[in-house]
Amino acid sequence: QVQLVESGGGLVQAGGSLRLSCEASGRTFSTYGMGWFRQGPGKEREFVAGVTRSGRTTYSTDSVKGRFTISRDNAKNTVYLQMNSLKPEDTAVYYCAARTAISIATMASSGSYEYWGQGTQVTVSS
Repeated sequence: QVQLVESGGGLVQAGGSLRLSCEASGRTFSTYGMGWFRQGPGKEREFVAGVTRSGRTTYSTDSVKGRFTISRDNAKNTVYLQMNSLKPEDTAVYYCAARTAISIATMASSGSYEYWGQGTQVTVSS
């Protein structure tokens, strides 16, 4: 089992940047694929970005491509989401998640993740 704790959220003006971090407990972090999801006001939870266990392969949803970058440091048990050129529509609670599944085809599916953090609020003002 793994516990996930997000940090780095906050209030930022449009065009600004934030870096979210998600630290995982345990010694087996490198055996989990990791993902970031978000849930905006009145919206369903949606996939933002994912990274494979090794960190060599990443995938992000179209709305954040070129602006957000997911990465991981297995030595620090941490996955990051660097968010640049933020827009008001990026306002949401951001969650990190971990999964044992290895299929890249299901990386964007929330149902493929077994463990979730508590979320961190990101608010982008216009």
